[in-house]
Amino acid sequence: MLFTAVAVVLAYLIGSLSFAVIVSRAMGLSDPRSYGSGNPGATNVLRSGNKAAAMLTLLLDALKGYVPVLLVVLFGARWGLGEGAQGLVGLAAFAGHLWPAFFRFQGGKGVATAAGALLALNPWLGLATLATWLIVAFFFRYASLASLVAAVFAPFYQLLFWDFGPMVPSMIAMSLLLVWRHSANIGKLFAGTESQFGQKAAVPPAPVRQPQGGNKHSHDAAHAERKRARAHTGDKR
Repeated sequence: MLFTAVAVVLAYLIGSLSFAVIVSRAMGLSDPRSYGSGNPGATNVLRSGNKAAAMLTLLLDALKGYVPVLLVVLFGARWGLGEGAQGLVGLAAFAGHLWPAFFRFQGGKGVATAAGALLALNPWLGLATLATWLIVAFFFRYASLASLVAAVFAPFYQLLFWDFGPMVPSMIAMSLLLVWRHSANIGKLFAGTESQFGQKAAVPPAPVRQPQGGNKHSHDAAHAERKRARAHTGDKR
């Protein structure tokens, strides 16, 4: 029980690394929470027009779901961590993405992180879910719709082709949370206002550091302006 709790907490902290924000800052881009959907995820980073940043975000978000679960799959048995613990670790990493401790608990929707966790829990299930996402995204061009369909089908695939194992409750919880996090997108899909995959958004300029001395020049200019104003007033008197 203790080792399960430790693994869950560590997985949550890893999931709390919001790579959409980290990568954007490292590459000098605007904060993805300030444009588009406001979601710190790969799809929204893609709306900035920087494909490299979006791909890197996607990869890192998937890895933070994949790696913690894989470690428990490979080494958890010696600590008494079975399939139930594997599912909880995946759910914890996913929850970290949704409510990141390092970013004021304001996270993304967790699609890539959930996909990474599924790939580690059951590689064939992960591939089937990924294929579902790709097919829907290709034909309909809506990332949100593809995510919703994949989220619904993932536990269905598990129950249809495998069994109701100890990890299934965690899979179902991730699917339900994914649908809930897309509630605003569902409304936009019905209203016909949802952005299509890869559609660019109006991106605010990235913050630029003011050169040293810039404040001093501004202060000097303001001071000179005040002197001219006083001189002009004195002339009128």
